[in-house]
Amino acid sequence: MSDDDLFQPLGGNEMPRFAGPGTMMRLPAADNAAGLDACFIGIPLDVGTSNRPGTRFGPKQIRAESVMLRPYNMWTRAAPFDSLRIADIGDVPINTFDLKDAVHRIEVFYDNVLTNSVIPMTLGGDHTLTLPVLRSIAKKHGPVGLVHIDAHADINEHMFGESIAHGTPFRRAFEEGLIDPDYTFQIGLRGTGYTAEDFDWARDKGFTVVQAEELWHKSATPLIDSIRAKMVTRPVYLTFDIDSLDPAFAPGTGTPEIGGLTSIQAVELIRGCQGLNLVGCDLVEVSPPYDLQGNTALLAANLIFEMLCVLPGVGYRMSD
Repeated sequence: MSDDDLFQPLGGNEMPRFAGPGTMMRLPAADNAAGLDACFIGIPLDVGTSNRPGTRFGPKQIRAESVMLRPYNMWTRAAPFDSLRIADIGDVPINTFDLKDAVHRIEVFYDNVLTNSVIPMTLGGDHTLTLPVLRSIAKKHGPVGLVHIDAHADINEHMFGESIAHGTPFRRAFEEGLIDPDYTFQIGLRGTGYTAEDFDWARDKGFTVVQAEELWHKSATPLIDSIRAKMVTRPVYLTFDIDSLDPAFAPGTGTPEIGGLTSIQAVELIRGCQGLNLVGCDLVEVSPPYDLQGNTALLAANLIFEMLCVLPGVGYRMSD
């Protein structure tokens, strides 16, 4: 067996899917990111949530539902495990009692991960976590382009007087120069607001805001194709809040909003990122206590696999 054979998901015909390791896709567990091309990392955080808690259980439940995933994408023919060395390096040991310290711990953890030439793929956890991850990403890549798929803009000035919470990360990321506003795209925003101008702060700073209504009854492929053409070769970070989807598809989240994206549009958006210079991805806000059948976590696991399939360096296996 070659070393590369070790970095393969455990197959369902080798071990029943309800057994085996608790890693993402039952991949090998690794102590660190050394020698890997991509790695899965859990951030079991819900200290930054403002409504329903439970996202601290998100990484574990996404991993549990990922047992149904198989290594080949049957539509795109992507074969990530044939071309990349991928493992699950476990969870960030956050502070469950102090959000600011938890954010600091996440940044330090990712600083260490990114001493390697690896693409981190994060299982959340509430959306606060994207700020410290972007802080680490920007140290290595500079201000990045951002594809942000979400029901909410997450650009609050403060929440209950706090500058860091799950509703503030992209205002802080802009202020700290972590993202390039001219190449920041927020997709799926919707719902009610505290003022009629709630989304306009982002527009005024140069973000492109695509509200959910603009995608109703449409394919999302033309949109993501246009975004990909604008990004060219610049480093891009993809952050996907599961509440971007309509609650009919993803009820297990803390701040659901009606009128959201469909699961098909979500797949279109992620598959359309093929060709981007992705330097990191996350999927956040899965709250298992509100996901009684596990469908939200199952959807999340599949979307993360779709992200894996569009990373730079992924090969494709075509029919003979």
